[in-house]
Amino acid sequence: MKKKLIALGLVVAMLFALTACGGSNGDEGASSTSSSSEATGSTAEKVQFVVPYDEDPGTADVAKTTEFYALPLNMFDRLVESVTVAPGKSELVPGLAETWEVSDDGLVYTFHLRKGALFQNGDEVKAEDVYFTFDRMLDPATEGLNTDFFDMISGAEARMNGEADSTEGIKIVDDYTLEITLDEPFGPFVAGLATPAGSVYCKKAVLEAGDQFGIDPALTVGSGPFKLAEWTVNDKIVLEAFDNYWGGRAQYDELVLKIVPDAETARMLFESGEIDVFNCDMARSQIPYFESNDKWKELIVSGPRVGVYYICLNQSIEPLGDVRVRKALQMAIDRENMLAQMFYGKGQLVNGIMPPGLYGYNSDLPEIPYDPEAAKALLAEAGYPDGFAFEVAQETDSPNTLKINEIIQSDLAKIGVDVTITQLDESTFFGIRKTGELPSYYSSWSADFNDPDNFIYTFFTEKNAVSRSFNYVNADIQQKIEDARIMTNAEERIATYQEIEKTIVHDDAAWIPLFELDHLFVVQPYVKNYTVAWNGWSDQSYYSIQIEK
Repeated sequence: MKKKLIALGLVVAMLFALTACGGSNGDEGASSTSSSSEATGSTAEKVQFVVPYDEDPGTADVAKTTEFYALPLNMFDRLVESVTVAPGKSELVPGLAETWEVSDDGLVYTFHLRKGALFQNGDEVKAEDVYFTFDRMLDPATEGLNTDFFDMISGAEARMNGEADSTEGIKIVDDYTLEITLDEPFGPFVAGLATPAGSVYCKKAVLEAGDQFGIDPALTVGSGPFKLAEWTVNDKIVLEAFDNYWGGRAQYDELVLKIVPDAETARMLFESGEIDVFNCDMARSQIPYFESNDKWKELIVSGPRVGVYYICLNQSIEPLGDVRVRKALQMAIDRENMLAQMFYGKGQLVNGIMPPGLYGYNSDLPEIPYDPEAAKALLAEAGYPDGFAFEVAQETDSPNTLKINEIIQSDLAKIGVDVTITQLDESTFFGIRKTGELPSYYSSWSADFNDPDNFIYTFFTEKNAVSRSFNYVNADIQQKIEDARIMTNAEERIATYQEIEKTIVHDDAAWIPLFELDHLFVVQPYVKNYTVAWNGWSDQSYYSIQIEK
């Protein structure tokens, strides 16, 4: 998934990338555990980088979480890393794999591990560890939550179904060589391995830790630039710089995740100097304050999210089955006003599914205009001159989403559409959504890996179109989505995705694209080299940070 800037090793890694492959979010009495390395003396002399985190992540094990990635991105390495090379731009570079090759038929990937990369227990990273990690994710006993990054591997389905004791398509060639065979070509495979899901674990440490791996600092071992040292539940997590990190020791001593659920508290802690960065996503209402404050306005670091905000239209609920109605709704939303009202204009409108910065982004898509009169004409043509009743759903306890939906309600009222906003608890919302029966809704999606598949396939295959309550049906386009996954010609593949996107959004009006947002952080003046992750996640690697007090 993401970002791993390497202070000393990045230049070398970038050079490797050129030849690597060919053809990628304090309860009283809370328990506290720490490793023996904590008892090394006073922490007063240690240089810390303190980051607010709005919820205790519960685990560092990516087999057990799909939401909280700050720990794995800093504690573990992946075979391949996705680094931020410019705002909203990424590049795949070598991680634990120095080089890799892909067979001509796009089925066999051979990874050559760097020698001398160590786990934090002193063991060298070997191919056996990589095999164990990936096979563990697919093992049904693990109940892994990120199997979709590996289910294209030959034998993965049999492993997940309990029909096999190992994953046939993963082969240890020797201590430093791993071969992975896919059932079919899959263009984004390497990019997927660069996500947190691809984090590599020490086999010996995981087996010794059992169900405490990713929880107990003394039993959780990685090969990344920071090692887990202390975890006080709902208070803070302390990670220490790993002296023997293969890319070079981090330039500060401790990374601290401070659990701060309340945005106002986080802002006060930041202004008092108790935390080192303020994520404006925690409270976008603070953006004008920071931008007008002489102390902070020059310390704002921003970058575009590689993500898109959108409105899902459930085509199985009439009259949304009529493309003219869907196009009318597209033109009736004042997206520019929504961006200005809700997000202070910090972003840009998008006209498709793939956002700027994503591999394959098409900047030449037609603009969707704000045109209420044209929308009214389309509704009249479709047989709804007086409008219709329209329901939108959202989760409860989401005031920002409610405000967005109220803007939608106001805009659509201008063309005679009467919007009802239905609020559901989280489990009910997602439970109904997966059946295909959830009313239309506003949501967002940010890139996990830099490939069109992460957006197009996620929403519009036959299965996913139902499970996300789009109920989009276009057999030709849905077959093309499946075909694009296995194309080995990059230019042909991107052209296919751009054709698919134009049809879905502009011909079939299957969803309403809104905007991409900028991600803003405010940093303390002594924090240097802070980079916004290319995909706009709040969770990112902090290895490249420098603290100059």
